[in-house]
Amino acid sequence: MTALIFSALFPLQIKYNDFSFGKGGGTPTDPKKVLIFWIIIVVVIAVVLIVNAVRKKSPGARSGGGGKALSGLFSGFAIRRLAGNIGLDHDQMKMLDFVFRTDEVTDPERSLNTPVLLDRHFRRAYRVIEQNSGSDEEIQNRLFVLFSTRNVLESSVSGGLNSTKELKSDITAIITHGKDKYNLPVLAVKTEHIAVECPKNALGSLIKIPKGERLSVMVFTKNEKGFLFESRVLGHSGGSGHTAMLLAHSNQVKFLSKRRYRRKQTDIACNSYLVYVEGSGKKQRLVVDKKRITGNIADISVGGCSLKTRTPINVGSKLKIEFTQGDNNNVAALGQVLRINRSGGATITHVKFLRVSRKSMNLINAFVYEYSNA
Repeated sequence: MTALIFSALFPLQIKYNDFSFGKGGGTPTDPKKVLIFWIIIVVVIAVVLIVNAVRKKSPGARSGGGGKALSGLFSGFAIRRLAGNIGLDHDQMKMLDFVFRTDEVTDPERSLNTPVLLDRHFRRAYRVIEQNSGSDEEIQNRLFVLFSTRNVLESSVSGGLNSTKELKSDITAIITHGKDKYNLPVLAVKTEHIAVECPKNALGSLIKIPKGERLSVMVFTKNEKGFLFESRVLGHSGGSGHTAMLLAHSNQVKFLSKRRYRRKQTDIACNSYLVYVEGSGKKQRLVVDKKRITGNIADISVGGCSLKTRTPINVGSKLKIEFTQGDNNNVAALGQVLRINRSGGATITHVKFLRVSRKSMNLINAFVYEYSNA
């Protein structure tokens, strides 16, 4: 390794001849040039010593992998360069460096472009922070930075969709038929068709959309990338009960703007309370209604959720939402109703979070990214 470095720097020996010395090679005629020359020599020696020191400590160097030692020396610079291009701030860059060092990442660029690897690294860092940090406040602050970093990286991960045959079955399809819109779980994605749950009317009875009818379908992948495509009904399966509706595949898939945060399909019991604003100006205060609205959370992200209730709630209403997550961890959020859809006998209420405590945000993120049960 040392010989290679000196070979690469051999031109410096030639440059030395460019320095003009007096007769007999004794006294230099330009002291500034001589000073520059010796500074270069010192820098070269320092680089050689550092590389050799890193090489001795590196497990790869003991097995002849000197290249890994050199790459490890500059890995911090590579991470900062990549993170800077993504748009991470100073604290998020430090957290990403911690995440990669914790899981001994040797190829940060590959990890940044591979969601599965990225989640593995962040999951390990999540557990280390929970187990080794000090006070609860310190833990929550570090987890907040961890998830804010992961959310920024989420929108930078590449990957598209060329055909609906690439879809997975653990997502929900938002289907528009005329003036009606339905949120339907995708049951299976087969070579011949996409099987989705049959829509239901307000009474809970199955709706049989005729074969051949054209539909507009919108889906969001697990990485929260949205896609829109046109399809048609191929038929129904499940006997007379036709529990599944079969849709045609499409190779013309339009990419939609991506959701800001990763969202997870779920079914969590929750309680909601209407919130009213009383007073005006600096005397404004929020008052929580004592009447409880029961229901279930159908999907959730750190930015909002969808509630399935039998109680209609007006668009624009403010809600306090409470539920339990994990080992009896209470989560609470203040939200506002953006829109409402009907699905069977239930009302799907789409809520944007307005105010969430740091601890509740961390619990929601840990659930959505599936780090808490790792």
